[in-house]
Amino acid sequence: MALLDAALAAAEHGWRVHPLRPSAKGSALHGERSCPRIGECADGHRKWEQRATTNPDRIRAAWAAGPFNVGIATGPSNLLVVDLDVSKEKSEKDAPDGATSFKALCERAGKPWPITYTVRTPSGGMHLYFQTQPGTRLPSTAGTFAPHIDTRAWGGNIVAAGSITSLGAYEAIVPGPVAELPEWLLDHLHAPPEPPRQPGPLRIPGRGTRRAEVALDREVAVVRAAPKGQRHKLLLARTIAIGRFVAWGDIPRDVVEEAFGAAGESIGLSPAECRATIRDALAYSARTCRPRETACPTTRPRPNPKRRLSPLPSSTPPTAPSPCSTRAAEERPPVRASFQLFVLTGT
Repeated sequence: MALLDAALAAAEHGWRVHPLRPSAKGSALHGERSCPRIGECADGHRKWEQRATTNPDRIRAAWAAGPFNVGIATGPSNLLVVDLDVSKEKSEKDAPDGATSFKALCERAGKPWPITYTVRTPSGGMHLYFQTQPGTRLPSTAGTFAPHIDTRAWGGNIVAAGSITSLGAYEAIVPGPVAELPEWLLDHLHAPPEPPRQPGPLRIPGRGTRRAEVALDREVAVVRAAPKGQRHKLLLARTIAIGRFVAWGDIPRDVVEEAFGAAGESIGLSPAECRATIRDALAYSARTCRPRETACPTTRPRPNPKRRLSPLPSSTPPTAPSPCSTRAAEERPPVRASFQLFVLTGT
């Protein structure tokens, strides 16, 4: 009954719902290949976005067939949901995430974090719900809005509060009303992509230690060669690696931002995504990098007194001259005085 109640509660808000597979996030409705071409699909296959409904009777009939999770078709429901993801790098628990990126967007726009209906996901992320104007067709985005942020609108589906997966439950943590989509967020969605900058040769004369310059040059080259599917991850990781030099004062922050920004844009990342990723990476490095003395010890290791040195090869002991050699020396003619004078005086 809890899942049925969740579906009916969403429908009461005017949100069109459809069943998802039990304990999962995929649609439980048939696909085009298995479409029976009867009922709603008599005139052709209708996808889940078209079949989502607010009709209580249809919802009860659907959820009577099983413990389905609840999906919301965001576009037909006049919703735009901002999906704040968490970092997939489990080894870096403090790594930048969607909430960090969204906070940076708010600060850049000079706006506070919007108060709206919010759902916490089982992985620790958040879904921020916003109301759109009827007739507005905003597309869904994946990774282009900002790092670790997706948006769900037309063509998108969001898992409703009350649904349960193997990781846990979706829970409404801000149960208040859904706020109107802020203008600054709408402007950010509609902002045309800036043309990518072409990276030039890296030159930092007199603006950093040689070690920092060489490291920056090497890491920027890694980003420029990043394959598809690894671009954002490599930009984040390589900037974090260089961030320690910024924290130590070995290289100016603006030099690092400029170099990685140009490299990121040259491989197809948006300027906004590059700026947010680089800023998050440098902030993470500043919080987590070790002091220079610990990371780069300068004292030479002391020799181990217990280590045994291998003996040097002994030289051949001198031997007494043989009688033959002594006799030969006695029979050798004496050196002339003129030659002796040449040897001693150089004349």
